[in-house]
Amino acid sequence: MSETLELTLRNDLAEHARLAAALSDWAERQGIDPGLATTFELAFDEILANIVGYAYDDADEPGVEHAIEVACRWDGETLSAEVVDDGRPFDPLSAPEPDLEAGLDERQVGGLGLFLVRQLMDEVAYRRQDGKNRLSFAKKQEA
Repeated sequence: MSETLELTLRNDLAEHARLAAALSDWAERQGIDPGLATTFELAFDEILANIVGYAYDDADEPGVEHAIEVACRWDGETLSAEVVDDGRPFDPLSAPEPDLEAGLDERQVGGLGLFLVRQLMDEVAYRRQDGKNRLSFAKKQEA
């Protein structure tokens, strides 16, 4: 039986704390390994930082809010998630991987968080549907 956690967040970095608490409580009730839950919390932190920081042209306008939908599913073996936002189209999987060999002063700004998400997860997929970005990712719990 699949168990689901669903949250709607505002485009505000402070919302990560609410997501982290909900994820932790939910994962504990599901019997999900704490290390796997922590991996997802880290992924969510990186993804939300990118959405809040870059997805919205009107982010600096007073009173303007956007909803970011988060859903996590647990099937007893694999934890999967989807993050949906109405920001400008952006496929994080098409972004070039950062040059990890370059010196700090030579590196391009950005890209490390999404690179980290791709490295942490077993599966990562993106699609643009109904005017929204949909990033899904999954990782199997180790035995």
